[in-house]
Formats: sequence, structure tokens, C-alpha cells
Amino acid sequence: MTNAAGIIGTLAPVEGVTIAADAEGIIVRVATENGTSVKAGDLLFEIDTTVEAAQLVSLEARAALAKIQSERTAELVSKNTISKAEFDTAAAQLAQSNADVAALKASIERKFIRAPFDGRVGIRQVNLGQYVARGRLLVPLQKLDPIYVNFTIPQRHLASLSVGQNVMAKVDSFPAPYPGKVVAINSEVDPSTRNIAVQALLANPGERLRSGMFVQVEVELPVGEPQVVLPATAIAYAPYGNSVYVIEKMKDAGGKEYLGVRQQIVKLGATRGDLVAIEGGIKPGEQVVSAGVFKLRNGAHVQVNNAAQPAASATPKPANT
Repeated sequence: MTNAAGIIGTLAPVEGVTIAADAEGIIVRVATENGTSVKAGDLLFEIDTTVEAAQLVSLEARAALAKIQSERTAELVSKNTISKAEFDTAAAQLAQSNADVAALKASIERKFIRAPFDGRVGIRQVNLGQYVARGRLLVPLQKLDPIYVNFTIPQRHLASLSVGQNVMAKVDSFPAPYPGKVVAINSEVDPSTRNIAVQALLANPGERLRSGMFVQVEVELPVGEPQVVLPATAIAYAPYGNSVYVIEKMKDAGGKEYLGVRQQIVKLGATRGDLVAIEGGIKPGEQVVSAGVFKLRNGAHVQVNNAAQPAASATPKPANT
């Protein structure tokens, strides 16, 4: 396997939200401390419900009376003492009273702000006794174990990328790398950068990694087919086709054997630094001229001298001039 290294990534929570007030009022209770872990359904804040509680008592009393009246009319209508219309009216009043009670209970419950999922709260943005309007941000909540890392890679790696591939994330704050796996690949390539967004999932025991952190990501890519690689100085570039000069034994007009060169058209692949991949035209093990190809012609006599070789590095570092 090979690695696509040097990729910059950003950590993001698997689930993350800033909790907001769903109703207005005065905060009368802060039920959790900053930075603590909470479970889904745990109470975070309570907003004053004094007025709603008094209204609920009144509506519950009205609903109880409506129930008694409904039961009474049911008994009377069975004896044909009252009309069916009067019974229907009493039943409708009971249903409306029960609905009013349920609606007010739902309004009261909205003033008890609870955690929607397991996670860790951040630093709250409001204080006890503060009046908050509906939609006011209260506190961030994030699930950090496991944690996502979002990054982009060049489109040329797309064919080698798949869900489930291994990744390794390195963070400056911690010496040990964090292993993970690719869980999602974006459905489109960014037209401005020609990069594609990728998301991986990392285990985060102890929640040491936090959302928004900068990381370096290495993606394990599958090994491709073996390729012949030559220094760029071995390529004779021309409009009609690129070629190399293959060294082999030849015979002159008199039948005498000598060492000469044969010009061979080749198909070039990817370039990395001073090296060029050859996708077709020559075979592994063939000897080619690596320098001075512009001086050669088909069938020219040559002598092999490997004492001086041109620079050929996949990661050249030219000196400043």
C-alpha cells in the first residue's frame, strides 16, 4: 500500500449543535456545568414556568368539569332525555379542554431545555436569571467520540479512493497518530480546485481531539501496476511523438556487430519530480540513454558510461540561485 500524505484536515463532531431556547423567559435553573458530559434527555436549562403552571391548573379544572358534563349527557342521551346534539356539544367541549391542557403542557416542556444526544457541553453563553428570547443560543453540545476528519484530495486519486480505506491522522498536540477509516466521499469535485471532499471517522478515546483542530492526514491508497520509470532527461520530446533511445547490439553494413541505439516511441504517464512513468513502448530491463538524447539518431554508435548520471529524484530540492 502507498500513502497520499501531506493532506490537511479539520476535525468535526459526529453530532454537534449549539442549543437554543425554544421559548422566551427568565432562566431559573442551570442544570449542568461547563465542559461536562451529558446523556440524551438530561436537563440543561430551565426557563420560568410560573405563569404557565397557574394556567395549567385552570385548564385542568375546566377539563375535569367538561368530563363530568360529557359523562352526564351520555347517561341522559341513553334515556332519550336530551337530544343527540347536546351530547355531541358536551363531547366536543371535553375534547377541546383536553387539547388545551396538552398544548399548555407542551409549551411548559419547551421551557425545560434538554440534551438531544449524548455529548459534551461547552461554555454556556447565558447566566442564571437572564431573560432569553426564543432562538437565543445557550450552549454548544458536541459528540466527540468518535470524531470526523474532513479533508480534500486531488481528483487524480479518485479512482483509487473508496469507503473503508485506512487513514492516519497526526495532531501537533499529541505524539501518537490516530487511525481511522474513510466513511464518505463527496458526490462532486470542486470545480475551482479540482479536489474532492472526503470524510473519515477516527476513534477518540478520552475525547482528547476536539472539533476544529488542524490535523495532517495520510490516506492508504492501493498499490498500482508496476511501471517503468525513467529520468525526464531520457525523453526526446517531439510534436509527432515522444521517444527514448534503446541501447542494443546492432550490425553495420559489413555485418560487424556494434553497440547502437534504436529510437522508440513511448507513451508517457504521470510525472513526479525528475521522474516520468512510461506506460508503453519499452519493457522492463531494457537499457536506454539517460542524457544527451538530442544528439542521437536512429542506429548511432554509442558507448555506455555510467560514471556521471543526471539528477533523477521524485522530490527534487533545487538550490536557490
